[in-house]
This record gives sequence, C-alpha cells and structure tokens, in this order.
Amino acid sequence: MPAETTHLRFRKSSYSSAKGQDCVEVADTTAGAAVRDTQNRHLGHIEFGGTEWRAFIQAMKNNEV
Repeated sequence: MPAETTHLRFRKSSYSSAKGQDCVEVADTTAGAAVRDTQNRHLGHIEFGGTEWRAFIQAMKNNEV
C-alpha cells in the first residue's frame, strides 16, 4: 500500500449498500478524492481529480452510473 495512504481518512460512502456487503470508502485528498473497497483495503485505492470526482458524483445523483 502506498505510504500516502496512512494520512488519508477514509469514511464509508453514502452510496454503499445498507446491507454492508457492497461497501466503498472515500477519502478527501488535496486533488479530489480517493476510493477503496472496504473488504479489500489491502489492494489500495484509486484517486480521482476534483473535476472527475464532481462529474462522477453528479452522474450518481442523476442515476447515470
């Protein structure tokens, strides 16, 4: 796992399953956001820039994803 991961403060995404089986965690970064799978934290995370992250969130709100 990258050293930078230690300073990220992940939280459960509001888009995660209520059953707790499909959990995604998100952390704010200086450039945008980082996302990881709760059940596979050891695999690391993916980072998105601010523009990409805002577009993704807007698409989720519009049920386009």
